[in-house]
Amino acid sequence: MKKDVVIIGAGIVGCAIARELSKYDLNVAVIEKENDVATGISKANSGIIHAGFNERKGTLKAKFNIEGNKMYDSLSHELNFTFKRNGAFVLAFNDDELYKLKTLKCNGEVLGVEGLEILSKEEVKSLEPNISDQIVAALYAPTSGIVSPYEVTIALAENACKNGVEFIFDANVIDIEKTELGYTIVLKDGRCINSTIVINAAGINSDEINNMISDNKYILHPVKGEYFLLDKVAGKLINKTIFQVPNEVSKGVLVTPTADGNLLIGPTAKGIDNKSALESTKVSLDEILDKSFKSIPNIPTARILTTFAGLRPHLDYNDFIIEEVKDNENFISLVGIESPGLTAAPAIAVYVRDMLSKKIDLKENIYFYPYREKVIKFTELSLEEKNKLIAKNPAYGRMICKCELITEGEIVDAINRPLGARTVDGVKRRTRATMGGCQGIGCLLPISKIISRELGIDITEVTKNSKCSPVVGFKEV
Repeated sequence: MKKDVVIIGAGIVGCAIARELSKYDLNVAVIEKENDVATGISKANSGIIHAGFNERKGTLKAKFNIEGNKMYDSLSHELNFTFKRNGAFVLAFNDDELYKLKTLKCNGEVLGVEGLEILSKEEVKSLEPNISDQIVAALYAPTSGIVSPYEVTIALAENACKNGVEFIFDANVIDIEKTELGYTIVLKDGRCINSTIVINAAGINSDEINNMISDNKYILHPVKGEYFLLDKVAGKLINKTIFQVPNEVSKGVLVTPTADGNLLIGPTAKGIDNKSALESTKVSLDEILDKSFKSIPNIPTARILTTFAGLRPHLDYNDFIIEEVKDNENFISLVGIESPGLTAAPAIAVYVRDMLSKKIDLKENIYFYPYREKVIKFTELSLEEKNKLIAKNPAYGRMICKCELITEGEIVDAINRPLGARTVDGVKRRTRATMGGCQGIGCLLPISKIISRELGIDITEVTKNSKCSPVVGFKEV
């Protein structure tokens, strides 16, 4: 198999680059070691489109945060994903923190962040009455927003696929060899993919991919962030994303509504050695509660649905690395794309495209279509629209996930769309089925049966996520 460009990694950055390159007449492939897009960093983060006021001037983080933030309005329109510019508060609880807010405001204005204001306690409480009475002021950033990070990644990937990009899953890279015509990427299952240009967007494993081909070595230090996810009743507690004053390690514990209407609190920021350590710990979860109660004292813990953890690919360099490796032409590495990577991803994609334009002739793809096919969300339809849809397709009249009110029709669509779901978690990320109060107890088996039917596989082959997670361990008799 020979490609013009191979992108390693199907997270938010890899898929953003893939979609950007699909605008040109190129033979592009994305290879991903897991069985779906958005299975790593891109499925487990805060989902914040940051305003960008706390990045350092002159860094790639600062540049791409500001640029990427501005791109989300048009991108969400083209790709039909939820984006809410809900704004954010950074809270100050004493005069020292108020001084830090003024510093953040000044820094943000230098970087070009629009609309920053420092509001009094009374002004803040009038907008968000559930915020602590102990605050003295808050920095207001109206350009901050929220998305579902995996929804954005899936949308980018679907559109890239429709525009000709090939996605290759279960493709674990074990070696990369330099050749006369480019590179040979060797996969664990024995397959080889040849490409003129390679783009390393492998997230938490981007250091390992880089170090396979370059003597300029990087070492990523995984930082684990743990979260609580609460239900949609709790999600009505606040409207804006609530931060505390950030430190050098992280932006701190936040309390935020999600794009889907839940409440999210977290994360912690703990350096670890294991890139697969995603367990939640009592110590960290207690820390989240203590810190989040400081911002919002009446968080209803009885509304907690679940906990989860994600990893950040931290570099001691404290900035993004986006470069052609110095000792191997046409190999571009993106290393250390941590926060604000979600915000920055669309701008990073344009930057990488510009890097390629200096190396190859980018001819316009005259068939490029920027719009993603609309996803039907049954609960958002009017009664008349629901009745018409059910009359046309009765599957939309069969409710499968009764917590989130997800129909069979929506699940079938999620499976049969471009790069459709192949696992229960794939369905979850595309529809929200299993994300409600019962966390899948009531709908796990019905969803598995639909996957079995639509893919033409035995139900014992249906998995929750990976090959090692069968939903049903034996055939029905």
